[in-house]
Order: sequence, then C-alpha cells, then structure tokens
Amino acid sequence: MEMPEIHVEELKKDPEFLANIKRLEEECKNEESIAKGYQLLDAQLVIEAPEDDINEVFTFIVNTAFDKLAEYLSTHKNFDVQNDIEERAIARAIYEHAIQRYSENDKKAAKEMFLVLHHTIDHKSLKDAMMVHACAVMAGNSFENFIEEMVDVSSIDEHDPLAFFIQTFVQPTDILLAMFAKYVKEGESELKVLEESK
Repeated sequence: MEMPEIHVEELKKDPEFLANIKRLEEECKNEESIAKGYQLLDAQLVIEAPEDDINEVFTFIVNTAFDKLAEYLSTHKNFDVQNDIEERAIARAIYEHAIQRYSENDKKAAKEMFLVLHHTIDHKSLKDAMMVHACAVMAGNSFENFIEEMVDVSSIDEHDPLAFFIQTFVQPTDILLAMFAKYVKEGESELKVLEESK
C-alpha cells in the first residue's frame, strides 16, 4: 500500500490540522507528555514549521525527559518501554540525547546516559544493548566507528515500537558483552552508586 502523498502547502492551511497542532502544543505542556511532544514534533516537521518552533519542542522534550529521569532514579522506578508509551518516549528522548552527545564526541556524557538507560530500562535485550553502547564508548570507539563497524542496520525492524533504539549489532549482544567484560564491570561499578543511594 502506497502512502498518500502529503501536500505540505495544503496542510499549512488546513484548519483541522493546525487546530490539532495547537491542541497538541497545549496538551504536551499541560500534561508534561513527552509522547505528545514527539507527535507535535512530527507534525511540525511535516509542515516545515519555523526552526525556532521545532527547537522549542525539542528543548521541551529533552528537559522534561531529564526531569522525569531524575524522578525515576530517586524513586528507583524503571521504564516500561514495551507497554507504556510515555515511558518509552522518555527513554527515547534520553537515548537520542545520548546518541547526539556521542556523535559530538562528548563521550563522558554519552557513556553516563547509556549506563543510566541500562539501569532504568525494564527490557532485557534493550538493557543489554544500552550496555553495549556504553562499552563501545568506554573502549574508545568513535561514534562513526561504532555505527560503521558494530551496528547492523540491515536487521532493524521498522514496525518494532522500539526501532529507534539501536539493538542489532554485527555480533550477538552476549558475545559483545563477553568481549567487553572489562568495561561491563567498570560500568556496573559506576551504577552501584545509584543502587547504593536507595
């Protein structure tokens, strides 16, 4: 089935579409909903909204996600990324921010965020994938190196609700974690601090 072509100019004038955007803007702020923030971002990207509007939503998503993360860490709550749309959106925002940090070579921040995601995500294979990310950073891999040599993009399932997290690598995750054993240990000892703050 082919996707109908989206006529951007028509959408920009479509009162219903614009009213939807307005509603989403209010709802995501009032409810502090990151999932709605992403819906709003998608809608704004479709109509090619001004960069300032897009940046504002993006900033809202990131700031709100980190506020929620702090809350989850202090109450030792985990993200149910499989069943809870909002929690998946929080994890996604932190993950995307970590990937951005990694691509900008801020390895310390990237590693910490990947470790925190490993610690807070309630999903075994995704947890392990976050540890692989953290280990790749600790082992000194550049972002380009990580993407080109470790990640297997061919097996990404676009229909998977968790598809925006990299979870497929050129080698099975358990083998990578065994190869990175030294860094896994290092990462786990850094996370002990979080565990001990209970």
